Amino acid sequence: MKTNTSLHITNGSSLTSYLKTLQIEGDTITWNEMLCEGPTIKDIDSEAFIKIRTDFFKTAYNAKYSDGGFIKELAKFNDLSNYSEINLWFEYDLFCHINLIAAISLLKQKNATAQLYLVCSGRVKNETELKGLSELTPKQLKEHYKTKIALTVDDIALAQKAWSTYCGNDHNLIKPLIVKPSSFKYLSNSLKAHIRRFPDTRSGLNTLEYNTLKLIKKHNIKSRHHLLGYTLHYQGYYGFGDTQLKKMIDRLSIFFNETETTLTLNRDGHLALELQQNFLNKLQTDFYFGGVNKADFLYNKKENKLIKHI
Repeated sequence: MKTNTSLHITNGSSLTSYLKTLQIEGDTITWNEMLCEGPTIKDIDSEAFIKIRTDFFKTAYNAKYSDGGFIKELAKFNDLSNYSEINLWFEYDLFCHINLIAAISLLKQKNATAQLYLVCSGRVKNETELKGLSELTPKQLKEHYKTKIALTVDDIALAQKAWSTYCGNDHNLIKPLIVKPSSFKYLSNSLKAHIRRFPDTRSGLNTLEYNTLKLIKKHNIKSRHHLLGYTLHYQGYYGFGDTQLKKMIDRLSIFFNETETTLTLNRDGHLALELQQNFLNKLQTDFYFGGVNKADFLYNKKENKLIKHI
């Protein structure tokens, strides 16, 4: 027989600590992963999943997968029988939403029967910018929790479908999910942002890379670190962290000149922004999003869809 016990699955350790300071009752699992980058497979709690993620973090970031603590947290999914409700604390961006659909899929893989609730931040009353959960005041965070959204059977099925599609080899199948109505207020924008991570047919740059070059052109950028600050602020629905964006800026260094005090576009940078030349063959594309390589598809802006890249 179930007891009236809550489980909270948070989007990171800072939020887990925040919830503890607010003395919100219940057990906690911290989802310390970034599944929006690198290869993934559907079965999360499996040796194969752990291996491909371990290899990815070692190759891409020279980091030990075990250091993030995700493997330890996974063990907590093995006994969910005492919970009457499971609260999913995730934000409006792509980074969080890929983790969110994975967490829901894992709960279903573990045969969780508790009611699932979503606590999602984004637009906040009387605020001009989108807010992360850890950026909310205690009053705002408690209000979000109070007005949490009960996920329906259809919502859960959509999340499972989105995760299996993301882990699959045809990300064009994500497009029908973008227009599907659901309780996930920001899923559509997050999936749109994902589709635009593939290289544009005209320049070979994806949307975030292209917009980063625009920031260099528009602002008086003094260094890569200065550019990182702008990119963090203006990235929209991606939600990437410093480490991810630093790697992207390093990849884009072929498009700008650097001195001790300035960072300016070079000739190729201007050609890319003006869509006068395709630089796909000069950019690192040996990179996985879920089940596909970044180079497997190109984004056609005119038709707003992915096309298979031969």
